[in-house]
Amino acid sequence: MNLHDIRAEYSKQSLSRSQCADHPMTQFARWLDEAVSAQANEATAMNLATVSPQGFPEARMVLLKEADERGFVFFSNYLSAKGKALAHTPQAALTFFWAELERQVRVQGRVERLPAAESDAYFASRPHTSRIGAWASEQSSVIEGKSVLLTRAAKFAAQYALNVPRPPHWGGYRVIPDLVEFWQGRPSRLHDRIRYRLNDDGSWQKERLAP
Repeated sequence: MNLHDIRAEYSKQSLSRSQCADHPMTQFARWLDEAVSAQANEATAMNLATVSPQGFPEARMVLLKEADERGFVFFSNYLSAKGKALAHTPQAALTFFWAELERQVRVQGRVERLPAAESDAYFASRPHTSRIGAWASEQSSVIEGKSVLLTRAAKFAAQYALNVPRPPHWGGYRVIPDLVEFWQGRPSRLHDRIRYRLNDDGSWQKERLAP
């Protein structure tokens, strides 16, 4: 297999500044709705990129749980690798890719933890087994084997048989964007790229980028 020969021609749709909403979160909501309607694979999955305390870039896939004018929300373990990275450098980048629509969205911004009440509300909505899992997994730590995880899960399942409180080490983050780019694949690699940049006065500037 020659990787040089693997290529695809993008031609499904186009994107112009005039088509885009004035606010990037309005535009994002449109595209997310279209991705869900098109049954895009894992439409709410996003690549979260952070910087480790040692200065290394790190990336992993997480799930978007809220998106509104305030930003993009996901939940995780505060003591995980990503949690430690965000505690050290509270900035992140997100990437959504919807292959079915030949679309990509890139986000950059600062990150803040959600208020405890908001994390409590979301945690209470999760399935019981997922809530137990949040207690059982010391995320990103080295373990001897799967049995360690299963033993811890059994322990907390017995301890919290009826009501599972939110662990103090688990909660939500909000990425507050100052840059959002919408990418639409086009023929001959002449892709459409519309970028929103946050101005000092809180307004957004739309601009087209060369592909």
